[in-house]
Amino acid sequence: MTPARRAQQSIPEDGGDAVEQSRRAAVDESADFGEATVVAVDGPAGSGKSSVSREAARRLDFEFLDTGAAYRALAWHGLDIGLDFSDEIAIVDALDGFDYSIGTDPETYSVWVGRTEVTAAIREPRVTAQVSAVAKVPEVRRRITLLFRRIIGETRKAGIIVEGRDITTVVAPTAPVRILLTASEEARMARRSREVTTESAEATGLALRSRDRADSQVVDFMNAAEGVTLLDSTHLDFEQTVDAVVAEVRTSRARADHGTGHSRR
Repeated sequence: MTPARRAQQSIPEDGGDAVEQSRRAAVDESADFGEATVVAVDGPAGSGKSSVSREAARRLDFEFLDTGAAYRALAWHGLDIGLDFSDEIAIVDALDGFDYSIGTDPETYSVWVGRTEVTAAIREPRVTAQVSAVAKVPEVRRRITLLFRRIIGETRKAGIIVEGRDITTVVAPTAPVRILLTASEEARMARRSREVTTESAEATGLALRSRDRADSQVVDFMNAAEGVTLLDSTHLDFEQTVDAVVAEVRTSRARADHGTGHSRR
């Protein structure tokens, strides 16, 4: 795998060689991701977590993992094969033919399903409408979470910023830097409206509230868990928010260096 460029990933499943399963489990299930600094960023839709995390990763020369892209890509794949999104068993079965690739270099971010680049397509309203249907299935979340942990464990740079909705509590609960990035509903609606120019403000707001409501049934991404830094960006612009994330990471790394007597770049 070459995670800093384009990482082609298969969704973990049961079965297979026992030695390989054991090797993967050491990466998948362990809370220790090695020497890399793992930065976990959660937040609701429209909070700016994707764009902020990507820019922060660029400034820090870290890798960047957009976990939401996996669920979006699975929803796109489901639409492509005519999946019945009301059938949870069918959704889980769809994982077996889900040939997913994602780039973790913030400079060359891209998402692929098979040989089709879907970086832009997974942001279409028709895909967004089905994301919660796949993301709420427990077995889907379990297997995709293992995928995320594997990517984190194979990070080649000094660190990786991982953003999503359950990163601080489920995917990487032991990450040295955990941030909940939030904003008021009004601010989030305004930001999402600027991103989705093909929808009216009313439609965008309705979609945002619907997504939050559906996803909140699976994970609490509105309240910071113990040890998670709350960053409210309601009154911050993009640059200020990125600065705040970068500062939090550098402070954490400096604290760790002081404790070990080593310095990091």
